[in-house]
Amino acid sequence: MNNEELILERLDRIETQIAPLVQTARGVAELKEDLTPLSHQAVQLLITELQDVESGFQLEDLLLLMKRMMRSVKDIIFALDQLENIIDFVTTLEPLLKSSVPKLIAYLDDLEQKGVIRVIQAMLDVRAKVATAYSAEDIDQIGDVFVSLLGLAKKLSDPKAMAFMEKAAAIPAGLDLAASKSVGPFGLIGVASTKEVKDGLGVMMELTKAMGRLKYNDASDSPEEQAAAADTSGNTES
Repeated sequence: MNNEELILERLDRIETQIAPLVQTARGVAELKEDLTPLSHQAVQLLITELQDVESGFQLEDLLLLMKRMMRSVKDIIFALDQLENIIDFVTTLEPLLKSSVPKLIAYLDDLEQKGVIRVIQAMLDVRAKVATAYSAEDIDQIGDVFVSLLGLAKKLSDPKAMAFMEKAAAIPAGLDLAASKSVGPFGLIGVASTKEVKDGLGVMMELTKAMGRLKYNDASDSPEEQAAAADTSGNTES
């Protein structure tokens, strides 16, 4: 192989190696030609948009923002971590919300149909009226009275008290006032000898004895017990 053939062979190798570079350069040139109009349009659009913020934008502000961001890198990382936690929480909660929200809406609709929400609204209106009509001191006094009434209701819940009130409430239903007759002294003596009147007088005596204890501090104590307690306290003082 002479020198000319060696030179031609080397030229073929160089041409083979340069061919991809030439193709790449042609591709880059074509891409440049395609992007040049787009880049001009983007630059014109950017200039047009920046004209709107030209009065409120200064290069010093951008530099200050960059400095603040560089000093707050840890805070930004922490905020991003918290954002990820929030996203994970929402992602986890989303299936539960999809199943519970329709049930909650159905439950509230059922309350609305039954009138419960209207009753609650009426109660809130009553509270507003009470707050308008009475001061805080008045409400405090009413609260004390309400506590006393609860104590009275507790006493009335005794089975004996309930039975007494039920019997007393049934008395008017059994009366026929239109059939009542006038009774004189002799008639009163005759009526007093009947069993019903005797039983009624016995009940009245028991009620009278019980009402007599109302004048003492503790209605459960008898007058004798009250007198003994008074004597005891007098002797202690002396």
